[in-house]
This record gives sequence, C-alpha cells and structure tokens, in this order.
Amino acid sequence: MRAETAYHGEMGEQFAANATDSAYNAHTDRPAMLRLAGDVNGSRVLDLGCGAGHYAAELLDRGASQVVGVEAGESLLRVARERLGDGAVLHHHDLEEPLVFLEDRSFDLAVMALVYHHIDARGELLAEIRRVLRPGGTLLVSTTHPTSDWNYVGGSYFADGRVELPFGEGFAVRYWRMTLEGFLGELLGAGFVLEELVEPRATEEARLIDPRRYDKTHNSPVFLAVRLRRP
Repeated sequence: MRAETAYHGEMGEQFAANATDSAYNAHTDRPAMLRLAGDVNGSRVLDLGCGAGHYAAELLDRGASQVVGVEAGESLLRVARERLGDGAVLHHHDLEEPLVFLEDRSFDLAVMALVYHHIDARGELLAEIRRVLRPGGTLLVSTTHPTSDWNYVGGSYFADGRVELPFGEGFAVRYWRMTLEGFLGELLGAGFVLEELVEPRATEEARLIDPRRYDKTHNSPVFLAVRLRRP
C-alpha cells in the first residue's frame, strides 16, 4: 500500500469521485460546514484545500461574490477547474507555504474542510489566514474527531503523531492525530474566537447511500467542525 500525505495523482482522482456523493464527505461534513457558514451572499470566500471544488460550487450557488480556491493536488485541481469553469479563481499552491499571492484583510470567510489535520505548519497557516481575513471575518474548520482516531488506533487518547488509514484502491491517507484540547488550543492560540462547535451527523440522504456509515455517525462522532471569528 502506498502511503500519501495528501490526495495526489490517482489517489486525488479517487477522492474527487468519492467526495461527490459519499456518506462522509457529501452528507456529513459538507452539510454541517455549510450550515456553519450561514448567509454567504455577497461574501468573498477563501477555500483552503479546495479539493475537487465541491465547496466552491456550493458557496457560489449560495451567492458568494467570489470564491478563491487553493489546492496542492494537481489531479484535484484539474477536476475543480472542470467543475467550476471560470466561476472561481484557483491557485495551485502548497498550504505548508505562505499565501503570498493573497492580500491582507481581503476575505470575509475562510473555509478549511477536512484539511487542517494534514498540515505540518499549522501555526504558520493560521497566521496567514488571520492576515487575509478582514476583522470580524469567519473561519470554518472541520477535522477528524479526536475520539474517532482514538477508537481506531487505541492506546492513550493523549497520544499524538500520525494516523494512517486505508483509502480507495491500494492507497493510504496519513494525517496528524490531535486531542480536542490540542485542536482548539491551536485555533484559539492563533487569535481566533470560537463561536460554535458541532459534531456532525449524517443526513437522511446518507442512509440510502451507506447505511453503515450513517449509523456510525449517529452512534459515535467521526468529524468535528467549528466556526471561529477573527477579532
């Protein structure tokens, strides 16, 4: 099995296809994050780790004035361009590096959906997000739930390090395991104010697509999503 730290190449193509209508991505994480986003009409939105463009498409449909996407995976970015056409501005860029092409205080909303736990330089990225958000702007972050990782890996809940999970056909996805204290501590320590925290459950659509995963999200948390404000 080939281990990857992000969704690149064929792995990205598999993820793009899976995320369109999967129980977890399309019917658990995405509805929760879009609810947290609230009214985006007229907003300028930054989609960090925009993947195959699913969030960007939804946000544009909901009235965002512009969506700027940032994605390191070339195969994902190719699918995003096919999905969005000229509807969004897309940048091929690694989130481990500064967002030097974005202006200070130029966005109303930043979205980071199931990306944060893949990043090594999280403190630096949070500082960049704070820089490009206007005062009063919103940051949405979703991640794997700390207890989900604990249940899967076992041992101490407080252990850190990388988790590796099988993905698709012959791949593995690796990401950082974090406690709730660690996750929120990083976000609050970067100067953001917590406004809402949710533990998303799958929508009814997921019950028809994948009953097992639907039941799982209603018995034990799989994801964690937060809405934060930049003072």
